Amino acid sequence: MEIFATPGAAGIIEKNENGIDYILIQERVKENAPLENGLLEIPAGKIREFENIYNCLRREILEETGLNVLQIEGEDQSTIFEENGYRVLNYKPFASAQNIAGNYPIIVQAFICKVEGEIIMKTNETRNIRWVSLKDLGNLITNDSKKIYPMHIDTLKCYLKFKGFSW
Repeated sequence: MEIFATPGAAGIIEKNENGIDYILIQERVKENAPLENGLLEIPAGKIREFENIYNCLRREILEETGLNVLQIEGEDQSTIFEENGYRVLNYKPFASAQNIAGNYPIIVQAFICKVEGEIIMKTNETRNIRWVSLKDLGNLITNDSKKIYPMHIDTLKCYLKFKGFSW
């Protein structure tokens, strides 16, 4: 039986407080992948059939963190083309990653987001949701990357470089 990769969306949720840049991270809690439980990740999830990727991202962030998405970078430049019964969304994510080996065949498009609301501390898929400074994130990636879900490591490195962080 042929198995296909699942499409997904992820959010690099950022904020600046007192001149310090932060992103939101959480710990994975997955019934079907117990060896990954506790790994740090950014909020992400699967795209439903014919679901707009931006709507998926809003839904997943709300489900996993309790936060409402205010802005997704690049959404305002996306376009929709309709012809012959098709409706096609064209967009440009911040980063893309695909698991090509391991336990979970998924392709994830990551976007930079702004949010509002109060963080919930635990869901059925996540726990210990918290803000981490870019400096601490850089140190974690440099010194202890085994604590991070592998799919998100290069996306986070790309984000740190984009924000001017160098190590």
